[in-house]
Amino acid sequence: MTTTATSGAGLRSGPPALPPRHWLRTGWVMTASGWSANQFSALLGAYHSGPGLTEATTTALFGVYVLGLIPGLFLGGPLADRRGRRPVVFSALAVSALATALLMAGATVTGLLWPGRFLTGIGAGALLGAGSAWIKELSSPPYDTVSAAGAAARRSGLFLSAGFATGGPAAALIAQWAPAPLITAYLPHLVLSAAAALAAARTPETARAGGPLAATATATAAGCGAGAMQAGSATAGPRTGGRAAVVGTTGGRVAVGTTAGPATAAAPTGGHVPAAATGNASETVAPAPGTAFRRLVAPVAPWVFVAPSIALATLPGLVDAGLTGWQTVYAGLVTAVTPGTGLLVAPLARRLAARHRVATAVAGLAAVILGLLLAAFAVAGIRPDVALLAAAVLGAGYGLCVAYGLTEVAALAPPGRLARLTARFWALCYLGFCTPYAITLLTGWFSPATILLAAVVPAAATLALIARRGTRRTG
Repeated sequence: MTTTATSGAGLRSGPPALPPRHWLRTGWVMTASGWSANQFSALLGAYHSGPGLTEATTTALFGVYVLGLIPGLFLGGPLADRRGRRPVVFSALAVSALATALLMAGATVTGLLWPGRFLTGIGAGALLGAGSAWIKELSSPPYDTVSAAGAAARRSGLFLSAGFATGGPAAALIAQWAPAPLITAYLPHLVLSAAAALAAARTPETARAGGPLAATATATAAGCGAGAMQAGSATAGPRTGGRAAVVGTTGGRVAVGTTAGPATAAAPTGGHVPAAATGNASETVAPAPGTAFRRLVAPVAPWVFVAPSIALATLPGLVDAGLTGWQTVYAGLVTAVTPGTGLLVAPLARRLAARHRVATAVAGLAAVILGLLLAAFAVAGIRPDVALLAAAVLGAGYGLCVAYGLTEVAALAPPGRLARLTARFWALCYLGFCTPYAITLLTGWFSPATILLAAVVPAAATLALIARRGTRRTG
């Protein structure tokens, strides 16, 4: 009689199963957010020629988005930390869809464009804060144990840029050739929002209501990682004399000492390990996350959207004099090139971050400066081709600056406060969306080319400030 062994000792195990890509399903939420923001930008010319809105009105409508976005960020982020990511994300998706419906109705009742744009901002703001945090956590243990360091911080920016890059061109092409252009151009966003909701429906919650993040708590309890997780940088922090070692936390600050051996961490910090002080001091206290955010992130944040807002809302209307009948298509091309370049520079952002903590920010600000110079030249000579090149360079500046900011935020945020620190970053970023309206107001006194040249001065000052502070922290 033969017996069948029931033990699994002799059975061959297959290849290890990869963790489910929950972050990929949630990423569509960020794409829908970027789409909703940029679909209106490509239609500014259509609103001029259709309902006959003035340039000042369309520029103001472009900017009123920010008035909704900032409260959306500051309410959505803390709510996501307290109540969880899922309820905030799905509520924001519903608000965003309602906003698009109002914009569609605005084709006949133009007064509805104002609440439509305002609600677009609220929905996008809540999605940015909660969605970015959700993707970051779903890209980290225990939900994802195979992704490279830094992937978590980059993914939300990449998904958002994908929405920026596709929403505008799609709306422009529909508006150019479809019937009822200011209605049908918005239909794809409604479809995308529904698809994003379905895709994210089976994604697990990563935050416990009223408590610390579920992912963070689980990872900490399990002792995941041998040291502090680097969310976006390939280096564990600069070295000075000895190697930096985390020896404990006190009152929201990370206590750092020097050691002759390799860097070790007593507890996960979820962020960069600040450089140890030079000299023989046995222990120094690194700046709190809030201090590092104000010094290294806040100055860069507004430039994230100063660059693309100029490319999207200012340049097309100033250089399209010879594009009669094709203004909307040209605007759509600009809305594809600008964020598209931002996507393409992602590998460069990773390499720069591996070399120096602020290298990505410095390169991004340098691209913004070059883009402003090209934009001024294009406007002065009414050169659509040069304006398109300027839009690409400004898009590169956007991509580098947003990669730097999200990486730093993910590294600095303490457990349980990721969504609100992310919301603070995005709120500062979207202040840059007011730039086109400011340019419109100033054109009564100065030429647009002069204004664009003048914008180089604060951009260069920010670059110098960040370079100096970055050197001071790592030198």
